[in-house]
Amino acid sequence: MTSGQQATTLRPLPDATPQTSSRFGDLWREMNRPQARAGYLFLLPSLIVLAIFVFWPIIQSFILSLQNWTFGAKEVEWIGLANFERMFADPRMWGALKNTLYYAAIVVPVGLLISLLLALGLNERIPGRTVLRAAYFLPVIASFAIVAIVWKFLLNPDIGQFAWWFKQIGVPTRDWLRDARYAMSAVIMVSIWKNIGFNMVILLAGLQGIPDVYYEAAKVDGANRWQRFRYVTMPMLKSTWIFVLVISVIASFQVFDQAWVMTPRGGPLFSTETMVTYVYYQGIELLDISYASTIGVLLFVIVFVLTLIQLRVLRFRDTQ
Repeated sequence: MTSGQQATTLRPLPDATPQTSSRFGDLWREMNRPQARAGYLFLLPSLIVLAIFVFWPIIQSFILSLQNWTFGAKEVEWIGLANFERMFADPRMWGALKNTLYYAAIVVPVGLLISLLLALGLNERIPGRTVLRAAYFLPVIASFAIVAIVWKFLLNPDIGQFAWWFKQIGVPTRDWLRDARYAMSAVIMVSIWKNIGFNMVILLAGLQGIPDVYYEAAKVDGANRWQRFRYVTMPMLKSTWIFVLVISVIASFQVFDQAWVMTPRGGPLFSTETMVTYVYYQGIELLDISYASTIGVLLFVIVFVLTLIQLRVLRFRDTQ
């Protein structure tokens, strides 16, 4: 190079690889790190159990919904969407779906509200709060079938404890579980009583995870009790609230034990028949596995879509 020539710096050509490829490359390198491989080994037993007892049954349900198969049948007939056509024309299925939606619409908001109030109260320094926490959580430990049997006796119009109390104050007793007007209300009441302890503990853990410095700063700024709850507690509790909401909605669509045990096979006039009890009736009692799988597929899709909507809406509000 002569002195009169200007030195030019050679620059590398721009990378023609798409940005997505670099992202996948970074992800692949992260997955191949020794720490990541060790983590996958620890997750492997749980993944195997989930694959066998969760993912494969879901896939099998989708396959069975396209077939015509019952217990004892020697041949499996592929019938396509015939089961879905039968399901959408089944008035009993629509009744079960209506009951399930009604149950979820009452249990989820009322249960969450009561659980939040209990968590706020038991988060304060009150005498005996440890005993009260244990007392509210105690029903969660018991089996739902056992709880349903106990409440079935308590609500009995002849020998039940509630009937005796009503007679003492001169109130006429009712056969709550055999009256189509009140059967679902009784199931809802028992479900809320059974589940508020579980949601209360989760919300209480979220409340205890909020640093006190935020409340002290709010007090310095002159915020009253309601303002501290609105602008400190609720925003800091949002992730816990989302978790409790999602699992409550999923559990409400899976209601079975209390409806099946407390009321006779879906209640009077199918007033407490839910999607899961109808699946049990079709699959276990009538042995119509394909049709039961079809209803199960519909239930899976409904729960999956509702969960996605909740997560998407709440995440959108969080970004605002």
